[in-house]
Parts: sequence; C-alpha cells; structure tokens
Amino acid sequence: MLEKSTKLHKKFWDIFAQQDRHKIDEFQRYMDKFAVNFNLYKDGNFIEQSLPFDVIPRIIPKKEFNKIEKGLIQRVTALNLFLEDLYTDAKIVKDGVIPKEFIESASGFLKEFVGFSPSKKVRTHINGIDLVKDSSDDEWVILEDNLRVPSGASYPLSIRDTYRKIYPDFFENLKIEPIKNYPKIITDAMEYVNTGGINVVLTPGRFNSAYYEHSYLAQEIGAQLVRAHELVVIDKKVYFKNYNGKKIRVGAIYKRLDDEFLDPKFFNPDSLIGVPGLVEAYLAGNVALLNAIGNGVSDDKGIYYFVPKMIEYYLNEKPILKNAPTYLPYFKEDMDYVMDNMEKLVIKDVAEAGGYGVLFGHSLTAIQIKDLKATIKAEPRRFIAQELIEFYDEKCYLDRKLQDRKADFRAYVVMGEEVKVWNCGLTRYALQEGNYLVNSSQGGGFKDTWVMEL
Repeated sequence: MLEKSTKLHKKFWDIFAQQDRHKIDEFQRYMDKFAVNFNLYKDGNFIEQSLPFDVIPRIIPKKEFNKIEKGLIQRVTALNLFLEDLYTDAKIVKDGVIPKEFIESASGFLKEFVGFSPSKKVRTHINGIDLVKDSSDDEWVILEDNLRVPSGASYPLSIRDTYRKIYPDFFENLKIEPIKNYPKIITDAMEYVNTGGINVVLTPGRFNSAYYEHSYLAQEIGAQLVRAHELVVIDKKVYFKNYNGKKIRVGAIYKRLDDEFLDPKFFNPDSLIGVPGLVEAYLAGNVALLNAIGNGVSDDKGIYYFVPKMIEYYLNEKPILKNAPTYLPYFKEDMDYVMDNMEKLVIKDVAEAGGYGVLFGHSLTAIQIKDLKATIKAEPRRFIAQELIEFYDEKCYLDRKLQDRKADFRAYVVMGEEVKVWNCGLTRYALQEGNYLVNSSQGGGFKDTWVMEL
C-alpha cells in the first residue's frame, strides 16, 4: 500500500513541478470572488474571512479508500441502530453494554423524544467522521463522530471545478475519482425520508460561520434556502411562504442549526432562528428533519468510547476502523491510568466541539496538571483521555514554499435507502508548525482530497 501511495505522489509531484506558481494566486482570487469563507466569532466580534486553502491536495489511493469506505458504512450503520434503539427500546442499555447513568448524563440525550421514531427510522442522514492516519502503523484511526450538523463538504465541491480549469494537466494525466455525485447523494437521502412536499435547507442566516455552505448546497441539491421566518406551521404541517405569500408544503428540512435553537415553543424560548411548532410537526410525522433531533448524544465524546462495542452488539462484527485508544475517568481503572499518565495524554471535554476543550498533557505545567487532575476527579463524566496519535503531516504550499503540517480527514457519510460514502472529503491542516488542532474554528485551513488509482 505504501509503495502504491508513493508512486501516486510521484506522479503528482512530476506534474506539479511543471506548473506556473502564479496560478496559485488565481485560486485565491476565485475564493475571494465567490466568498468561499468560514466566518468566526472572536471576542464578541463577527469576523468574515476567506477560508485558508492549500493548493496541494491530499492523495488517498483508491484501494486504501475502499477500506475506509467499508469501515465508515459499518460505523454509521451501527450508530443509526444505536440511536434508534436508544430512543425506543434501549436494549443496549438494558443489556449493560452502556451504563444507563452514562446515557442519562449525556448533554445531547433528549429524553422528551423517547418513544419517537423518525421517517424510515433514519437518524444519521448526513455524517462527518473525522479520521487521521497514524504514522506508527500506517492505519486510519477515527477521532470523532459528528452526527448533528457536520459542515465542510461544500469547500472541496466548490473548488474542484476551478482546480480542473487552472490545472487541467492533473486531471488529464491522473486517475482522480470524480466527486460531482455528492449533491445527488444528499438529494436522494432527502427524498427517501420526505413526508410529502418540497426539500428545504434551514439556515440561521449569513452571520453563521458556515452560511456559504448553506447557500451553496441548497443551490446544488435544488432545495429552497430558507430562514425561520419563511416557514410556518399550520395544523402540524410545515409550509414555506414564497415571495407572493403562497404557502408550499415542506416534506424534508436539512437543518443547519442545533436542536436547542430549532423551535422556541419546545426548546429555547429566546431563539430567533427557530420555527415555532416545528417539533410538533416532526413528532406528528409530517416532516423529516436531517439530522434527527437527539443525535447530540452520539456526538458526546464519552459515547464515542462505546462505538466499537455498538458495532459488535448490533452487527455482530469486529470494527473495521479503530478508535484512538481512549480512557473514561468514569471507570476507576481508566481514572487510575489517566492520573498516572496525564503528561502524555490528550484530555477532551466531552461536550465541546470544534477543537475547543482540548488539552495536551505534554504542554501543561505541573500546576496546570495538578488543577486538571482535581477537576477530572470532581467531574469524571465530563472528560475523556486519549493517547496522542502521531498522525501524518501533509505537504502544504505556505508562504510560497512547501512546509509540513498536521492534517486530518473528514469523511462524509450519507444514509438514505442505503449508506453511501462520498469519494472525497475535507482535509484540514494546521497553519502553525507542530500544532495538532486543525479545526476551521481554530484557524485551520483546508485542501482538496483526491482519491486516485495508479
């Protein structure tokens, strides 16, 4: 596998060496022209910025990607079965695979929805699974599951056509998998669960960090981009109010906001970006929501620990892709290990996302470690600890020279009538040398991902 990967990279670099470096500036102009951005809130301020893009793609050999694909299909299938089980019969809890109190203390578990099953029993419609490639054994490792509102698919989609125009030599001489099928995969998933009506993408608005993606995907999948005030619930049915006041029935909503803001009548009464009565329509089976309400429990980093057990429990299979070695201080044996080895571990707050709440033991002072140990002992359910994985660097063209940066890979897995893995993904890299946090919210950049054959 490594030999094939090396040959693929050599083919790329042979072509890259012949390219005009000024074309890289063309890419940035494109990004600015079409507002390919990722907005940030920092110190109470809204910052609209272009998302840093690197012209050097990540290359994954097709045979290697096939294994990733099988592992992700297996994992998302098990996670969907887990969520459906958890909110209906809860057999996995009754059988003692996951402690009951561990579920009930998860911030994303919404007990109000116990007993409800969504359209076609699909909950994990659109999933972003974060992986890294471990340099110690050359294997892909899953770091996180994102089953609520994963973002980022629009970025490689939006720049691939421009890549082909600016650098046609690559696509004429290399066997790069096409990626234009992603909008159809999303559309098919929406149509599969649609309860009767049009498809819409519900956005909080232009000040959301991923608004570019909301508008881009809505256009690509042929769905109406809407804000909360453009939807109305009448007799437990959802309608879109178009420009002339006509009401059009909505059958599926790709929601791009978190559950707690979705319906001010059910969740946060102060939410200005939610649709009053939407949950009532959802519970009546009159509209499908992508992703399902209550998926937040599976994004809990503590629940991540149990996913390999879910795969064995629901599918009677061994996991194809492994988790990072993870410890739950909730269990005494794991607590003892964490206390004895904190200097070499990565500590994560289970309820945080986007790279927030992550602490690297090797970078903490003795006083900080002492304080962190006390906090973990006081709130053991709040944290997980993981071994630090030395994942591969990727070559990045920064400051007009090639530099190595840590990079992960977000794969997109969509469940409709069947589970499909998009043959691309979002490779995110850290801007600073040696930094392990690659999240866009932490200032990281992105690059295209090419699945290739020799």
